Amino acid sequence: MTTAYAPIAGLHHVTAISGPAQENLDFYTRMIKTRLVKQTVNFDAPEMYHLYYGAQNATPGSVLTFFNSETRARGQAGVGATQAFAYAIAPDDLAQWHDTLGGTRTSRFGAEVLSLTDPHGQAFEMVADPDAGTWGEFHSVTLWVADPEPTARILTEVFGYSLAGEERGTDGTRTRYTLPGDAPGRVVDLWRADAPVKARPGPGTIHHVAFRARDAAHQQALREVLLARGETVTEVKDRQYFKAIYFREPAGILFEIATDGPGFDIDEPMATLGQSLKLPPQHEARRAELESRLPPLDLHHA
Repeated sequence: MTTAYAPIAGLHHVTAISGPAQENLDFYTRMIKTRLVKQTVNFDAPEMYHLYYGAQNATPGSVLTFFNSETRARGQAGVGATQAFAYAIAPDDLAQWHDTLGGTRTSRFGAEVLSLTDPHGQAFEMVADPDAGTWGEFHSVTLWVADPEPTARILTEVFGYSLAGEERGTDGTRTRYTLPGDAPGRVVDLWRADAPVKARPGPGTIHHVAFRARDAAHQQALREVLLARGETVTEVKDRQYFKAIYFREPAGILFEIATDGPGFDIDEPMATLGQSLKLPPQHEARRAELESRLPPLDLHHA
């Protein structure tokens, strides 16, 4: 179905839950070679870090963020949750990543895929893509749903995705939806497993997926369409580096729609992103307290 406004511009960011912050930082900067883009706190629970990683230029479509829990029990991906995120990589680089990280090599929709797990149990993938751009940009996310149709209607009737194909695997069915254009993160897979597993939040799971609005007016248009369909959508929230709205799509997965601006360099120069703890104005008065409660980080020149 064609929308009366521009389609979503791809993924903006993916937010997951990790275990200890230092282990998370070490893996994503030293092993995965993404950049520490922002060192801040969970705005709604500022006693925990919120660390952002991304491409060197910190562009939307490359940003992976983590709420870092030092003590919480590990979670479990399952029905009604995002199963995995995937980076786009040049096909010639897949063998080297496999040698470095291990994982399992398979084929999906005609492309090689390297399936991996981070130290805290988070599933992620690297997909061989001849159009892969800057390292750190996303290829896709996989949403685990019991019934793909209601989620597919949000993707196609509101966000502007189109059905691209379906594959039957050994343990379930994957249906792919894509956006026009060449923006990073323009692929969403809906996964229906033969043996459903109940999701349990915690380290090793994805908290929400953020889609990219083209600007504030586009975000507002999407909000109005969702409200008219009966979805429960938040007011616009100021997340310091972007404006965001949230809703749970029919399978129960938390979706965000985020703007590009103001940008990650609003409170520190692009050249030194992530090198110091940045707090939103509402928490700045608590800086000394929060710094004493947050575990120290060794940035390793991240």
